[in-house]
Amino acid sequence: MPQKMPPAKCPPTSQWPNDSIIVLPSNGESRSPHSLTGRDGVGRRVGGGEEEAASNVGYRGNAADRLTYQMQGIHSQDMEKLSEHTATACSVREAGGDAGSTRCSEVADPAGITGRSVSNEKISQIKMETICHSLNIVKNIAFLYQEYRDTSKQREVELRRERDGLTPGFVVGARVAGSGLMSPPALQLQLRNSSRSLSLWQNLEAVQESGLLTQLPQKEIIMQEAMFELVSSEASYYKSLEVLESHFLYNPVLVNTLSQSDMHFLFSNIEEVMKASERFLMDLENRIEQSILISEVCDIIHHHATEHFHVFINYVINQGYQEKNYRRILQENQTFRETMAALENHPCVRGLSFTSFLILPFQRITRLKLLVQNILKKAEENSDREANAIKAHQQLEQIVKECNEGVRKMSRTEELINIEKTLEFKSKSVPIISHSRWLLKKGEVQQMSGPKSTRTMCSRKLYHPVYLFLFNNLLLITKRSSSAEKFQVLDSCTRAMLRTEDLEDQGQLLANVFNLKLLENQEERQVSYMLKTTSMSDKLRWICALTPNRRTRFMSTSAHQPDSPQVQCIQSYTSQEPDELSIEMADVLNILERTDDGWMMGERLHDSERGWFPNRVVEEIQNKEVRAQNLREVFRIHQAQGEGTPTGARMGLRGGRRTPKISNFFST
Repeated sequence: MPQKMPPAKCPPTSQWPNDSIIVLPSNGESRSPHSLTGRDGVGRRVGGGEEEAASNVGYRGNAADRLTYQMQGIHSQDMEKLSEHTATACSVREAGGDAGSTRCSEVADPAGITGRSVSNEKISQIKMETICHSLNIVKNIAFLYQEYRDTSKQREVELRRERDGLTPGFVVGARVAGSGLMSPPALQLQLRNSSRSLSLWQNLEAVQESGLLTQLPQKEIIMQEAMFELVSSEASYYKSLEVLESHFLYNPVLVNTLSQSDMHFLFSNIEEVMKASERFLMDLENRIEQSILISEVCDIIHHHATEHFHVFINYVINQGYQEKNYRRILQENQTFRETMAALENHPCVRGLSFTSFLILPFQRITRLKLLVQNILKKAEENSDREANAIKAHQQLEQIVKECNEGVRKMSRTEELINIEKTLEFKSKSVPIISHSRWLLKKGEVQQMSGPKSTRTMCSRKLYHPVYLFLFNNLLLITKRSSSAEKFQVLDSCTRAMLRTEDLEDQGQLLANVFNLKLLENQEERQVSYMLKTTSMSDKLRWICALTPNRRTRFMSTSAHQPDSPQVQCIQSYTSQEPDELSIEMADVLNILERTDDGWMMGERLHDSERGWFPNRVVEEIQNKEVRAQNLREVFRIHQAQGEGTPTGARMGLRGGRRTPKISNFFST
């Protein structure tokens, strides 16, 4: 039987067999050979080699909150009793109904707090003394991470729709059945459909039996839910990693279809990622096992983000190679293709694709930052929780930034090399490849030829095609060669010396037209081009990209407006062009521009990234109070971190920021 790192030692009053505690393996099954051998009880690699101590660290707080891990013996008969006891103690009670399992009578009144009022100042003093220490979160998680992620995002959309009055059944301030307390709207949505809801802290048997739900202020219950969601979602993520490891990585049939190099291309350093995630989850579980009233989680996050999460960066940066090699192997290796099809049809993957498991680390590290943001929004100002959340958020933000920059750097360099191969310079050659240069937008437009006279207006030669390459610091005006594979450079100009002027439509021939002025071109002359695009949205997108300093129709969040139009994504969208923004379900965006033919330019609130997307994948937020709350939360996060204005809001397209396009291959 594989053994994980055990939680904190039980108090002397514990009734566990042999006074021992151990966390059971996920799903009650053996993990991969990787977890069966090669590690000792504290997570160190044995048999020679490098030692990696896995969490022997004291966290900020009282001595009682510091965790130490000890390995104790346990017999097979005790293991069976422990499994039964854990399942009973940590069962989730459905709202308004029976728990469906034996109740844990020992936790009816922990610490004798029943009947006492609990103030905000005394919350931290409440400690749960109960035999239900081993919550065994991984074992009891029903969702794979992909399912959790989709369900969680759908829940956020449904909540916003209810607050907008788009769906019936939402009653603000309704009581949770059987609890006697008012339900926060976000929790109420889950409780109404508990069969498909995610695990809630307030639905744990131990919590309901403790009396805490009638003693704690509602704000503290909301905070407990925010911290518990982070822990339970981490368990769900780890459960999906176990499937990736045991079902794919260590599958002997699949391994035999691949060379050693192809195995490395596909799985990269996923084992290191899994070890880091295992250590992290163990510390989170132990914190909850200390007390069912969660004292803190962000101190643990900060420690692991600082010490262990660097492995995420290497994994994410290599995902571009994963995509290319996966497609190559599928095309060239029939045995691999047939084996992968069979593995993807296995019930344990629940209809999910192999690639949805490969993208897990990148999805998790970005989601983890959002979950910490959620805790930070709810933390009391100038409290220890706020301080820990700020430190954890800053560290996670740095990791996400390095992941994004690593992906961008690799894709940008490759893109510049490919573009340079297609360019032909007639006179003065312009060096294209540079570490400080990247492509913002490219495409064909029509240039007006000659003066606007009756003769030219009636002529089919009024316009001729030119192809624009716009980089963050340079514009190339080219035309296709006869072979259509090369581009002859006609003119160039630094981006800072570009000006645009929008022209009103004057009939079909002069629709979607704008002037582009080069204040100083490659010949050090001032020239102007009248350009025509295929649509109104294409014209506005070119104008915004060519001259990013122009004012947008609506204000950015950096303007600190009391209200502004906002939308929420209801269908994930992967960018198709460099000036577009990849958005995911439940993302909230501030609108900067919109066109009548179905496009919007928005600024995502949680990271200030900007770009274009079709309006069919978003819904406008109608409730003014919801919009105001979204803005307040953004300002709260930036003020807490000492940032007056979101970085992306200041830079915007001026700095060429956009979401790195990992790949359609990885879209979920």
